[in-house]
Amino acid sequence: MNTTESVIEFLGNVPLLQRLPSSSLKRIAELVVFKRYEKGDYVVREDQDVDGVYILLEGEAQVLGPYGEENCSEFLLKPSDFFGRGIFGNVYSADVVAASKLTCLLLMSDHCDLLETKSIWDSNKEHDTQCLVERLLYMEPLDLNLFRGFTLPNAPTFGKVFGGQFIGQALAAASKTVEIEKIVHNLHSYFLLVGDLNIPIIYEVNRLREGNNFATRRVDARQKGKTIFTLFASFQREQQGFIHQESTMPLMPAPETLISRDEMLERRITDPLLPRDYRNKFATVNIAPYPIDIRFCEPTYHTEHTKAPPRLKYWFRSKEKLSDDPALHRCVVAFASDLIFACISLNPHRKKSMSSAALSLDHSMWFHRPLRADDWLLFVMVSPTAYQSRGFATGEMFNRKGELVVSLTQECLLKEAVTIKPVFGAKL
Repeated sequence: MNTTESVIEFLGNVPLLQRLPSSSLKRIAELVVFKRYEKGDYVVREDQDVDGVYILLEGEAQVLGPYGEENCSEFLLKPSDFFGRGIFGNVYSADVVAASKLTCLLLMSDHCDLLETKSIWDSNKEHDTQCLVERLLYMEPLDLNLFRGFTLPNAPTFGKVFGGQFIGQALAAASKTVEIEKIVHNLHSYFLLVGDLNIPIIYEVNRLREGNNFATRRVDARQKGKTIFTLFASFQREQQGFIHQESTMPLMPAPETLISRDEMLERRITDPLLPRDYRNKFATVNIAPYPIDIRFCEPTYHTEHTKAPPRLKYWFRSKEKLSDDPALHRCVVAFASDLIFACISLNPHRKKSMSSAALSLDHSMWFHRPLRADDWLLFVMVSPTAYQSRGFATGEMFNRKGELVVSLTQECLLKEAVTIKPVFGAKL
């Protein structure tokens, strides 16, 4: 198989490459280098500098190391499988040895940019003066207390309207009915029904209190005549008062030294210490990037099928510069706060061959100090308990000076997906 046409045909069946256009496949086929090994030869060594991405053409290879030794079948690479750099640094994460006579195609590191799919952050940038997260939170006024929000095609979704979108949009609607000098200091929200991605959301603001220093709003989000989400928010005029802080920001690596979530996801696809089937499946999924830059402080090899501690720490900020409106920055932080929060309650209960989901039931936030959503914030979260299918999580957000700017709580429904025969009629 040394002709370009036959190589292109083979590459079209490689999971890593199935999301690429045919023009990229043709270019890759012209650039790959054939590498041949005898049984027992090392293809790469652990901690060796990465020279590119290897794609198995003929034969088999075995991934060695602490993870590969636990279940050899999941780490036995076959034709169309692939591996490259690991999630930690620009090195290979494990030894890979030829388990038979082996032929690989090597795409050198200088050409690995061909594996990247076009991001929404690169498209039409010159035409968009407003950043994506601001457009996601835009509220179209319909009446004095009535607004309409939309789910954009490139918005984060999980098969339904994302919970953070509800929180951010409802808070944006409430903020538009309050004097500009009053800023939200806490909110409490309840998720009632699943939101439909394909139709607008109507937000009705109820003015519950209008005091000199405080204002209170209730926002009901509706679709198809039903209330699907409710938010209560309290706003306060800036006042001088007592100050103290007992919470201490944990010592974590600076965000500039960490890789982004987007890059981490790409690295997980090529890291041979993650199971082959997991990487093949992950490679074929088109995951839209978040408008929020997330950088995990302690990257791990855990997947949705392996147990992990019920805690997480990461830095985050808007990927684009925001305008200076303090209300906008709190809406963006509210939007971002629900991206991963519920998932940590599931971590201790994950296992192989089990599909599970965490569905937000309620979400509360207290804004303690001024903040900017386009500057780095450290989100420290933990799930102290789960019981009767409900997981509970608490969180703290710190700015880079170590000041506690936000506290959070969330309760979520933890569900294990089971295969059952379809039953027509009521679901409950």
